[in-house]
Amino acid sequence: MAIAQKSWKTSALTGNEVAAQAIRQIHPDVVAAYPITPQTEIVQLFSTFVNDGLVHTQYVAVESEHSALSATIGAAAAGARAMTATSSNGLAYMWEMLYIAAGLRLPIVMPVVNRALSGPINIHCDHSDTMGARDAGWMQIYSENAQEMYDNMLQAVRVAEHSEILLPIMVTMDGFIISHGMENVDLLPDDVVTGFIGEYHYPYALLDVEKPRTIGPLTLQDFYFEHKRAQADAMLKSKAVIRKIGQEYGTLTGRSYDFLEIYHMDDAEYALVVLGSTAGTAKYVVDQLRREGEKCGLVKIRVFRPFPGPELRQALAGVSAIGIMDRADSFSGEGGPVFAETRAALYSGDHRPECVNYIYGLGGRDTGPDLIRTALDEVKDLASVKAQDGLVRYLGVRE
Repeated sequence: MAIAQKSWKTSALTGNEVAAQAIRQIHPDVVAAYPITPQTEIVQLFSTFVNDGLVHTQYVAVESEHSALSATIGAAAAGARAMTATSSNGLAYMWEMLYIAAGLRLPIVMPVVNRALSGPINIHCDHSDTMGARDAGWMQIYSENAQEMYDNMLQAVRVAEHSEILLPIMVTMDGFIISHGMENVDLLPDDVVTGFIGEYHYPYALLDVEKPRTIGPLTLQDFYFEHKRAQADAMLKSKAVIRKIGQEYGTLTGRSYDFLEIYHMDDAEYALVVLGSTAGTAKYVVDQLRREGEKCGLVKIRVFRPFPGPELRQALAGVSAIGIMDRADSFSGEGGPVFAETRAALYSGDHRPECVNYIYGLGGRDTGPDLIRTALDEVKDLASVKAQDGLVRYLGVRE
């Protein structure tokens, strides 16, 4: 049964404030963290909650992002509910430890504020950081706005800690656009969050003296392959868990979540595929075009890992042309990561619509309604006029 809306606390908060409040309500045993723009506020605000006695968490201020995830891994392996947060080059500095956290099957929830990777140095948003880590064995959820960031954080705990999953998860939001932008957000009461996420009991705790275990052993040809297959199986199993918990959260709050958000797709003839904050701008443009009689739609990818291939094939089955938006470049010449994976998913289906990739918004470049409309106008003609300039376009770049 959904909780009464009057019990929600509606507050004007930035995305970073929302993430800090979510961590407070999750009440982790350990948080190890290091500051990096534009994520710094999350751990800074959370440290004030610890200092003020609002949450009884062991807060560890470490000397680097590598150390932050290392300490989080140690705490999680010991049986603690442990968290950290990062962004951009900080995530890159964690690279070695990302694979270790996933390989050890530790259910760490890590908010990541998306920011361009150096060089040249840039502190604004694109998705090159988390897209670069897409194959590290972590689940990935992308948020359109601050409300989704909050909701995704709470659901992520349940997903990661599920007994059949036990995988780490990144919950992302676009740097500055969401992290520093203020919005009205509905926060659940603390006791409702506690009831939703439940108590945590890691089944393979290193400090369980009754069942001693070796954590992180050397495995060569004998068992390494089997460990990787077990990770892959857990990632696939997570799809059912993600969907179930998204529905359960919807029953509780009235805000249901799935792998995709389908927007004006019932009779759409052409569409955009997008993730993150740009989805909000794209919905605005789709609404404008709909009022003008255009049959266009939008599919927002919320969960990028595990990748929702079958769901995308179904959502896009009725369109003749698709524009796929990437806020990161793979430098392969064949498009960005969202394009590559979406097109691969469509290839195995019976319906293969025309596709074009738009690399956009790198380093925080503004992508307003006019640019989105330019893309949709071009996508509309793809079905009748084959792309003459290749499959990859750079939207909004100065020539």
